[in-house]
Amino acid sequence: MLTNKLKIRLSLLAGILSWLLFTFFDLYLLFVEKYDLNVNLSEVLPQIFLTTLIVSTLFFYRYTITKADSVNFLDLLWRVFITGLVTTIGSLFIRAFFFVFKNSTITENALTINFLYNILIGLVVIFLVSTFVVWKRLILYQKTKSLIQVWTIFEYSLFASLLFDWFGYKLMSINFNTALIFLCIFALVLSFNLKWIAYLNFKQKWKSILFILLSGIYVYHFLINLHNFTETEALSLDLLDRVFMVSLFIFIILYAAIAVLVTLFNLPTSSVFERKLQEAIDFQKLSQSIPAGQNAEQTYDILLESSMSAVFADAAWLEIKDTEPVLLTRGLTEPTVKDIKDLVKQDYIKEVLNYRFNGEFSSSKIIGSLHHPDYKSIIAVPVMIQNKQIGVLVLLQEVGEAFNREMVDIISTFVNQAGISLENFHLIKEAIETERYKEELKIAKSVQKSLLPDEMSHNDRFGIVGYSMAADEVGGDYYDVLEPSEGVFNLIIGDVSGKGTSAAFNMAQMRGIFHSLAQKDESPSAFIKQANAAMSRCLERSSFITAMYFRIDTRKSVIDYVRAGHCPALFYSASSKKICRLENNGLGLGILRNSEYDQYVEEYTIAYEPGDLLLLYTDGIVEAKNDDNQQFGLEGLEPSLLNHINKPLEEVKDGIIDDLMSFLNGNKLDDDYSLAIVRFS
Repeated sequence: MLTNKLKIRLSLLAGILSWLLFTFFDLYLLFVEKYDLNVNLSEVLPQIFLTTLIVSTLFFYRYTITKADSVNFLDLLWRVFITGLVTTIGSLFIRAFFFVFKNSTITENALTINFLYNILIGLVVIFLVSTFVVWKRLILYQKTKSLIQVWTIFEYSLFASLLFDWFGYKLMSINFNTALIFLCIFALVLSFNLKWIAYLNFKQKWKSILFILLSGIYVYHFLINLHNFTETEALSLDLLDRVFMVSLFIFIILYAAIAVLVTLFNLPTSSVFERKLQEAIDFQKLSQSIPAGQNAEQTYDILLESSMSAVFADAAWLEIKDTEPVLLTRGLTEPTVKDIKDLVKQDYIKEVLNYRFNGEFSSSKIIGSLHHPDYKSIIAVPVMIQNKQIGVLVLLQEVGEAFNREMVDIISTFVNQAGISLENFHLIKEAIETERYKEELKIAKSVQKSLLPDEMSHNDRFGIVGYSMAADEVGGDYYDVLEPSEGVFNLIIGDVSGKGTSAAFNMAQMRGIFHSLAQKDESPSAFIKQANAAMSRCLERSSFITAMYFRIDTRKSVIDYVRAGHCPALFYSASSKKICRLENNGLGLGILRNSEYDQYVEEYTIAYEPGDLLLLYTDGIVEAKNDDNQQFGLEGLEPSLLNHINKPLEEVKDGIIDDLMSFLNGNKLDDDYSLAIVRFS
């Protein structure tokens, strides 16, 4: 079995050898004709080696481009741009040669003209074939069975035209035009498959337009160069008289032009956000399944349907081996499930299917291929509860290589949340059955606490610590940090109305929203608006969530923030040694559940300096009361912060909590309390 690296080397060697043989026989036949030598040599030989050059180049780029681990659309377009740039520079040297020796007999020599033309042919083949392979990868993104069938007909017809060209039909002849029109119809149909554009953000769309337009300039340059050679009437083999090359030019131009137009029209749309929001809603359904009083079977149904929708699966099954074994299927029968298990070859997927998963999750290894009559692609994700595999979710597609890393991340998130929901369901069910509700809630508390980060993301420009304590066994306070791009950190603190299990479940939903939306590195105001829209779909009418959301840009030393009805954060300036309160207006999430909410969102920006400190907290701290029914308040919190401001960050946190406990003097807290402290270095 040849390795991929060896295939690349062999195809490269075959391409170089083919070009050398093509050039040698083309020039040799020209030499024989010029000097009227009596040599019996077939004129088909240059045609044969030109064909092998094209095929070798195709295989080379198929192995180097289409076997990539993941789809990065800008990287693919960058490949087209760079390949075009290099080959265009090479062709410019040819033009420069004619310019320098334009008054010399050397530029009128047929052998010289054909030799330089053969170099240009090699450059054109490299650019066109590499672009063809990239276009194929883009067209077949999220492929369907019908799309693959159309593409297969087009590809085989295109390469059949290589043999058609051996018959010597010229441009504008009837046979030439008939074959060209046939191929152009398929090229036009395929050029409207542009699903990849929807997954680009605004900046990426502009970059893709730039790369495609520059590629169009390369195509124009090559056509002009080829035409200039044709006008010399000294060519023994004209590339513009070959149906394959003309079809390839037209296909590349068509797809580039339509891609640019569609990208321009898609710039103001929000299709990507709508999909992300749908994923967030599906995520919330899983989080909401237990609080809504649904049973485990309904959670399984939600998981199965949401997962199939997210990755466009043709069939799926969910198998649970718990106290009551469950097997749910969609689009296939139980005997087919057994057949597919037997056909799986990848060891990692076999371990997942046989419940031998060791806990070392790898997103690339759970994707596999099948040799089944109906299904060619598979994803197998383990369903875990307390680090123990209790089930497996399997998704199938009719075509090969149908799944990618992005799809795996979505499904993994769904399965993880379903695992939490199932774990909570089992805990609550066991608590009711054994009448030990409080004992089981202690376990639920550990689950809820696991939703809070043990260590929060940061870099060397700041440090951060957090702390949370629930008034009951479980609580509704939440804080977290994500780094969507290098040097930028999204920080949130939130407080769910109410206490106990309902608050904890709503907090889990808030965590899902945060992890779904904060990855996009949008402004705080955009996040809060989207979060309100998402939370409004799942919160009970009587519930709401207060929050403050910060975007810390350590590259510019600025903080953008939005307040959604939460306690004002405290910002300590090291230079002035004073505390200011970040008290801008804002409503809690879920209070207004329509577009009117947007007008209450106010975003502010502050700059920070080394030594500055940001303190976030929930109202459980400032509303804590002592024996005299007095609240700790900001009047107690601000002096406490100043007393410990010069200590290490952990000691600042501990000092504030100690001061709060001293103020309470043994009184029990009425509400959950949490805080997060950021110090800029």
